[in-house]
Amino acid sequence: MFKTNMRADRFIENLERYDSSDEDDFPRPRKVLNRANYFDTYDDVDFFRRFRITKPTTLLVFLLIKLFSRNSCVSPINQLLLALRFYATGSHLLNVGDFCGVSVSTSCRIVRRVSNAIANLRPRYINFPSTDIDKNAQKQQFYDIANFPNVIGTIDCTHVKIQSPGGEDAEIFRNRKGYFSLNVQTISSANLEVEDIVCRWPGSTHAAAIFQNSRVFHDFETGMHPNCILLGDSGYPLKHYLMTPFLNPTTSGQVNYNRSQITTRNTVERQYGVLKRRFPILAMGIRQKLETATSIIIACCVLHNICIREREEQPPEDVENLINLINNGQT
Repeated sequence: MFKTNMRADRFIENLERYDSSDEDDFPRPRKVLNRANYFDTYDDVDFFRRFRITKPTTLLVFLLIKLFSRNSCVSPINQLLLALRFYATGSHLLNVGDFCGVSVSTSCRIVRRVSNAIANLRPRYINFPSTDIDKNAQKQQFYDIANFPNVIGTIDCTHVKIQSPGGEDAEIFRNRKGYFSLNVQTISSANLEVEDIVCRWPGSTHAAAIFQNSRVFHDFETGMHPNCILLGDSGYPLKHYLMTPFLNPTTSGQVNYNRSQITTRNTVERQYGVLKRRFPILAMGIRQKLETATSIIIACCVLHNICIREREEQPPEDVENLINLINNGQT
């Protein structure tokens, strides 16, 4: 009886010393949320609207990346759907986690894991023309656009907004428009596939500098693509394999050249439009660590190419409406 009373006294003494400010020292109860089966919940139209790719293509990607449920409370297919939902909305991981029934920390790990897995498909789905057959096919497809000969790709850069990476070098990621970004170089095929991507340069880096430090530049400089050219805008240096427009055309020939060059070069601009419509996170910004942001960008480009090869419909031009819906909590 005496020992029992002593234990009770010590317990009461500990309670008296307990202060409400120490609440965070106690583990919070684990919250178990219901996780819907979105393949059954949504019909094809609603599924496409929420995840931006169709059910068959989602299943194809799922089979390609071979996710496992080891050390995760989330099934492999739901891991993929969570990442797709993140790419499709660009919203905070809290919102995506609530949508899929997991915590923020779990959402973060899943997005990183899935993005890395999809990005690892890059060698299979992002390919610059290397054989004569592939090059000749691209030349013909580009020529059919506006009669510009020998083109195998159109090149440009697009800024993808990121959060400040922190550290001493953070400011080099601030672009001329004032926000932090990665300046991402891509080369487009005639049908808007991403033929090549360079996704490592801070937002303040000029497009010409990115190109001159790329593998494609080295390959052209060393003669790996004879009788082939790229088209770029006036921000790129004019070379025998990189054709840019006349700044001030004065003759009818120069005017006609510019018209053909600009019309053909527009494929890379259209590529960015389709990419950012399908995956609005690229238009709205990525609030993740730099390494994860890079994987997300590459993953979106891989998915973009898969969608083209699977003849997916282009998503509706509703990025602005989608942003408003997200802000109003309606998606």
